[in-house]
Amino acid sequence: MDTLERNLDFLARTPDTLRALLAGLAPEWVHSDEGADTYSAYDVVGHLIHGEETDWVPRTEHILAHGATRPFAPFDREGMRAQEPKTLAELLELFAARRAASLARLRALALAPADLGRPGLHPALGPVTLGQLLATWVVHDLAHLAQIARVLAKARASEIGPWRAYFRVLEERDRGPSG
Repeated sequence: MDTLERNLDFLARTPDTLRALLAGLAPEWVHSDEGADTYSAYDVVGHLIHGEETDWVPRTEHILAHGATRPFAPFDREGMRAQEPKTLAELLELFAARRAASLARLRALALAPADLGRPGLHPALGPVTLGQLLATWVVHDLAHLAQIARVLAKARASEIGPWRAYFRVLEERDRGPSG
């Protein structure tokens, strides 16, 4: 399996992982966060949906159309907050549908391994490649899955008594939204 297919295979798994982790949880769990300017699990799912709509595939298409001659549009990491509120169940289904559509769009581009070296221009980071963008998409999913696990663990921290000493995850703090 080539690098592109490995990335797409992983990205296809994220909706089911989120459903397995979050579906049916009590609101106090899914809306727990780490304080001001941090994300809850609910926020993360909204952020991922916003990324499907405005980030990964649009940037891929931008690289294919413009190379490094024009930077991508900046990504609004808080863009999910402008969306109409939905239940977590609705968000999970919407994310699954958006991710499936994103992967179908990407596959329709019929990218070859050589395309992964195509240059692009990030508005803050400068020169990047299509391969780096797609690998970052995978790491972005993983980072947010880890963030959700950490926030959910912290939501139960007060209940575990002295075992807290064994869990560094309860001491870690979000360093801000990624994307």
